[in-house]
Amino acid sequence: MPLISDNTALQAFCERLKGVDYVTVDTEFLRETTYWPQLCLVQVASDDDAAVIDALAPGIDLQPVFDILADPDILKVFHAARQDMEIFYHMMGSLPAPIFDSQIAAMVCGFGDSVGYEQLVAKLVKAQVDKSSRFTDWSLRPLSDKQINYALSDVTHLRVAYKKLAKKLAENERTSWTNQEMEILTRTETYDGNPDNAFRRIKSRAKTTRFLAILREVTAWREREAQRRDVPRNRVLRDEALVEIAHHTPSNKAELGRTRGLGAKFADGRFGQEVLDAVARGKAVPDAECPELREKPEMPRGIGPITDMLKVLLKLKCDSFDVAAKLVTSSADIELIAAFGDDADVAALVGWRREMFGEDALKIRSGEFGLAVRGNKLVLAELKGE
Repeated sequence: MPLISDNTALQAFCERLKGVDYVTVDTEFLRETTYWPQLCLVQVASDDDAAVIDALAPGIDLQPVFDILADPDILKVFHAARQDMEIFYHMMGSLPAPIFDSQIAAMVCGFGDSVGYEQLVAKLVKAQVDKSSRFTDWSLRPLSDKQINYALSDVTHLRVAYKKLAKKLAENERTSWTNQEMEILTRTETYDGNPDNAFRRIKSRAKTTRFLAILREVTAWREREAQRRDVPRNRVLRDEALVEIAHHTPSNKAELGRTRGLGAKFADGRFGQEVLDAVARGKAVPDAECPELREKPEMPRGIGPITDMLKVLLKLKCDSFDVAAKLVTSSADIELIAAFGDDADVAALVGWRREMFGEDALKIRSGEFGLAVRGNKLVLAELKGE
């Protein structure tokens, strides 16, 4: 079986990969009980070779794998790359590059929104992936032959899918479209996870910038504590508790203990004092340095029908270009285009998205074009006169 669990075999495998044009890559990991993903397996394949690398094997040194991932002359092919990239960034201190994400490519090639690996393999490779090992505990040893074969299929089928997608992108002259998306995945800021920005992920009905200042401090404390202890965020404090604390701004342990979901035991402990210190820091932030409220801009009256028309245009364009609508724009951004035209700060008005959809959306909004029925088809038509 192609399972590598010692450094000699790993070094030999990675030596064979040097000089290849591309490798397909996948990982198996656990994250239910930790903050950082616990890497269990790394699967890598080239045209002529494939292996499952046991990342939990005693004494295993993954540096030869990291060297391959960092090689600028080898394209790294993933499916839904973001989580894999986060794992490698945390372990390597840098990101694999260059990369190709088959999920993004599939969306550009007409396979729908966020197409799954099994679906992609079924359509492009005409093979079935055994799903029975999908939810296995990859940290348990020994691994069965069935588990190893399942893990290996994640990179062997991907070879065929990648080649077919790359060919279709080239034929449709859309390789540059996917390249723009890959650039986002290879930016370190995508994975940095600055604790001071973590509060933006918390759902709350923020009414004041002072509330946000306090929420920022207590959320940053939770983020750093979760990282330090390597536990999920909610093991430290739940999101609802953070919002309650930011609303009620407790100034002593008794007040903190009355926060729903905490209690006196938490408040009287070391963490209780650290949370109170975070609240105090939030209260002390100068007004000018408090985070800004991100309020949805007020929409002009009567914008609904224009938004609806632009949504119809999006469907028309996506059907015509055979591209997933989710990759092009969102309903919220369409509403902004309807309201503010070219002044809307949205991705649909930049790059290939503008070329495909944005320009015509602006022409409809300005009254230059409209939608008309020709036979049994909906078409974009130029409007003449009033």
